Amino acid sequence: MTHFTSNPPVATGRRKLLQGALAASVLGVASPLLAQGAPKIRIGYWPVAAGLPFFAAIEKGYFKEAGLDVEPLKFAGAQQVMEAMLAGRSDGSSNGTGSANLAIGEIAQPGLFKIFCTNPSNATHVLEEFIVAKDNPVKSVADLRGKRIASGPGIQNVTLCKTMLERAGAGVMSVTELPIGQHVAAIVAGQVDAIYTLEPTGTVGRMNGTTRVLEAGVVARYILGDPQAPWHGGSASLTTEFIKKNPDTARKYMAAYARGVDLVRKNPAEARQFMKGYTAIEGALTSEVPLASYMMFNEFKASDVAYFQKFYDLFTEKGIFEKKVLVDGLLYKG
Repeated sequence: MTHFTSNPPVATGRRKLLQGALAASVLGVASPLLAQGAPKIRIGYWPVAAGLPFFAAIEKGYFKEAGLDVEPLKFAGAQQVMEAMLAGRSDGSSNGTGSANLAIGEIAQPGLFKIFCTNPSNATHVLEEFIVAKDNPVKSVADLRGKRIASGPGIQNVTLCKTMLERAGAGVMSVTELPIGQHVAAIVAGQVDAIYTLEPTGTVGRMNGTTRVLEAGVVARYILGDPQAPWHGGSASLTTEFIKKNPDTARKYMAAYARGVDLVRKNPAEARQFMKGYTAIEGALTSEVPLASYMMFNEFKASDVAYFQKFYDLFTEKGIFEKKVLVDGLLYKG
């Protein structure tokens, strides 16, 4: 006679595993079973200081504590980050990714992404600047008329550089694109006279005694019209497709990311160390490089949206955007 048990060994083991997963869910613990079912979140970044909240959230384990599997993808520039999102090879961007580069992706594929955090900068929260050789006698951006000028790569950097030179009184000038890592060396070698660059370049040149900052916070002054205006030049985002397919995971990701922002705000000394490995910033440079500010989607005021829109409108005016891009429609609403 064949005897059957009401709880075969395999079924019992499976039920215990499921019960464990349920208990873990109730207790808020990321069980192995739940972690296996969570989608991988691929986030593109490029090695600039503004990406600090993302780097900190990874290294402090905020994403893992939320039961998330986050894969950082390093790119040479903001344009490549956007292109990866368009191609479906990335699910979003970290802070430091050019907001105008993202907008070009939005024009190419309407509804591509939602911005949930920006890194506004100005004359106080410095992210960008014009630098020259330490012994260069020029005293202002206007003095760069007729000089050899370079900028970081990508349409956002080049367009801003050309516009700022013109509005500062230097006139209409050509601009050469150079990778961020080559900026100080290009000035030292005499290849160019000045460069519009992003931090930590200015700090690197100052600390090694080869370059000096001619003027910082230049976008706020020459594009937005106020040195203290918030320039939302970089943005953290998630693709709309990812948010729709994984709404709970997306919310958890943004909450964990917000913890990274909070760390940078409240304990910048601790947060700074997490630039190592993601950027060229390490050693003594870690405590010297200036930090951008950060703004989560639920912290935006009407004035912030207005300044962000003014920045985008420049690219429409210059013909870079083939149509007007409305900032309000790109912001994550929660």
